[in-house]
Amino acid sequence: MNSKELNRLLQSLADGQISVADGVERLKQLPFEDLGIAQIDHHRELRQGVPEVVLGEGKTLEQLKIILSAMAKQQRNILVTRLDEEKATTICNQFPDGEYDNDARTFCLIQQKIEFSGAGKILVICAGTSDLPVAREATITARMLGNEVEELIDVGVAGIHRLLARQDLLQQAAVLIVVAGMEGALPSVVGGLVAKPVIAVPTSVGYGASFGGIAALLGMLNSCASGVTVVNIDNGFGAAFAANRINRKAE
Repeated sequence: MNSKELNRLLQSLADGQISVADGVERLKQLPFEDLGIAQIDHHRELRQGVPEVVLGEGKTLEQLKIILSAMAKQQRNILVTRLDEEKATTICNQFPDGEYDNDARTFCLIQQKIEFSGAGKILVICAGTSDLPVAREATITARMLGNEVEELIDVGVAGIHRLLARQDLLQQAAVLIVVAGMEGALPSVVGGLVAKPVIAVPTSVGYGASFGGIAALLGMLNSCASGVTVVNIDNGFGAAFAANRINRKAE
């Protein structure tokens, strides 16, 4: 339940269109629903403006089926992140209206039309095709949270002219998410070209001395471009969540 739905419910109660008993029935699962193996936070959208997101990694298939069934009954949009393809096949059979993205490893079930809002467009910039899974996770998350999103792919510093040729996109964006592995230099370049918030996402892509993304993480934390914000390694979801808050705050 979000704030609009709660306002409509309370107004219906005040106008006598529904009984107190009906109102209590509608509210009885707030703020959470205890499933035994999980406690679904139905109150989160009221507190944070966006519903709870399910982390698929580490959960069994049976646990996911129980959790998603309970969430689907609320007629809310559902996003599952870090869901492997094997589990996704069963989940898609259970929810045929859902959609699985192999690159992002995300499952989306849209039961209500997504209302796009915010100050402007979020631009997700991907240094290389190998970084695409993390970038696509950011893209899908940001869209599910109600943002217009555009992608700019394979514009890393090894061929910086590819980025400079699309400065129109850079300047039009309200928030920029920059995803890069290796030495993680791309966010510094982007941060030096725009006046908008830049969120850097280090990926674990790279050879031995990249240390699974630590080299990119440290490079981004030491960015010479002022104001670049850095999230954790491979955390496209976290970057999108932060970008959504910035975009909504600006609105």
